This record gives sequence, C-alpha cells and structure tokens, in this order.
Amino acid sequence: MVPIKIALTKGRTEEQVLPILEASGIDCQGLRNKRRRLIFKEDPRYEIILVKGPDVLTYLNSGAVQVGIVGSDILAEQRNSQYAMLDLSVGKCRFVLASTEAFDPHQQRRKIIATKYPNITKDYFQRIGEDVEIVKIEGSVELAPLVGLADAIVDIVETGNTLRENNLRIYAKLMQVNTKLVVNRLALKQFRPQLRVLMTNLQRADAKFAAMNLIDSYAK
Repeated sequence: MVPIKIALTKGRTEEQVLPILEASGIDCQGLRNKRRRLIFKEDPRYEIILVKGPDVLTYLNSGAVQVGIVGSDILAEQRNSQYAMLDLSVGKCRFVLASTEAFDPHQQRRKIIATKYPNITKDYFQRIGEDVEIVKIEGSVELAPLVGLADAIVDIVETGNTLRENNLRIYAKLMQVNTKLVVNRLALKQFRPQLRVLMTNLQRADAKFAAMNLIDSYAK
C-alpha cells in the first residue's frame, strides 16, 4: 500500500494537531520524540513531513504530498487553489487592524499599513474602498506604528496580549483563522478511499477535542 504523504506545519500547529492525529489512530510516536527529524513513517498508512507553514502549499501543489495541514491565513494569503476539505478546531485566531491610541482610522491622507500578509491586507482595504500603502514586514509587526514606520498594522492575534503589552489597540476585525486540512486535487482521484478514511477519523477525533475544550471553558 502506498502511504499518503502529509505536510504538517511545524511549530504551534504541529503541537495542537498532534493529539488529534493520535486520537484518529495514527501512530505519532516518532513525532513525539522527533529530535531533528523531519520525516516520519512509523504508521505504514501515512508519511508525515514537517515543513514551515508557507511551504505547505508548495509541496501540495507540486504533488510531493497529497495532504497539507495548515492555517487558513496561509491559504488566503497564497490564493490557494487546492481543496480545503476539513476545518479543525485548533489554531483559532483572527486578523485585526491595530495601532496606537493616537491612530485615526478616518484620517484623510493615505495610510501606511505594515503586515506579514500583504494580499489579505490589500483585499480588506479594497473591500472597504480605501487605498493604502502596504509595507511587508517579516519580524515583529507591532514595532511598526511604535517607531513611525506605519500608521497601523494588520496581523493575527489569538489573545491580544502582545498588542496590549505594546500599548496597541484593535480598530477592526478582518477575518477568522483556523487550521485546515487541504488535499491535492489529483490525490482526490488517486487516493479517494484512503482519504475518506483519514478525514472521517480526523473529523471524529477533532469533534471529541472540541467538545472537551468546550466543557473545560465552561468549567473555568
């Protein structure tokens, strides 16, 4: 049997998705003790590779893997053309427009917006009919309005703690973000039975985790 290759976003997504993969019946012992390894074949049905988020679609679109697990922020920014088949209950956060207290969202002059996500930022301001200058930043976006590089930022927030610690406030909420399972179009034909089993098992496992998290949130 040819294993299905899965590109998993390493880091926080990897940590959050790992329990769901295990609960779905996938052997993830190697991932639990990975050290510097990047490819895991403990389960003969699946080959899991760890890659950076922006690279997941590169592997998927080339056909090097059949499945990708990645944040919807990356799908939106890269204009994904593959099939997002499953929403997972982890990795939930949102895009926001944020700046200092002195920022005026209604100012008449052309605003400068700093972000790691120029396409998402451009789409948002086009929707509201505003022309802005976008500055792409790879590091700590929060710095931009603090040092005068930009009027405001567009970034992802989960709790908002980083914004508050840097004396920034939210002026608008752009879109929700979560983790998605994405499938290569050709793989849907070549691996249909295996993919159906994978997605069914993941969906059941994810539903259990979502229910437990909901119970925990009410118990606090």
